[in-house]
Amino acid sequence: MSASDRAIDLTIAAARAAADLKAEEIIALDVSEQLVLTDAFLIASGTNERQVNAIVDAVEEALHKLGAKPLRREGRSEGRWVLLDFGDVVVHVQHAEDRVYYALERLWKDCPVIELPADLHGPDDDGTEGTEGTEGTEDPR
Repeated sequence: MSASDRAIDLTIAAARAAADLKAEEIIALDVSEQLVLTDAFLIASGTNERQVNAIVDAVEEALHKLGAKPLRREGRSEGRWVLLDFGDVVVHVQHAEDRVYYALERLWKDCPVIELPADLHGPDDDGTEGTEGTEGTEDPR
């Protein structure tokens, strides 16, 4: 069983909200085979506590418009790693330093990646838009 359509829709909406606030390294994982509590994880990074909290606000607002309310919210006061549990999707917004330290992607490496629209990958290290997940398609650059 893979992530539900609702979970994927919420994940993409959360990713778009995070990207609008310049979140970095946005990745979505289908954890439905590993966990019974949720279908998807969205992981995003902010460069400082203020940005982490702004990303969290934007994600909550975007998902609220789709009728989703967080069932649980943790870490907001510290602004280092905020977890938002919407049931179908759990959003992790981490300070970039904590993201490297905890390496959630490595922990959940056996889970398939949920493809996000190309514009949500953000700039690569060279400043160009990310193109991961676009094998077999022409690069418009």
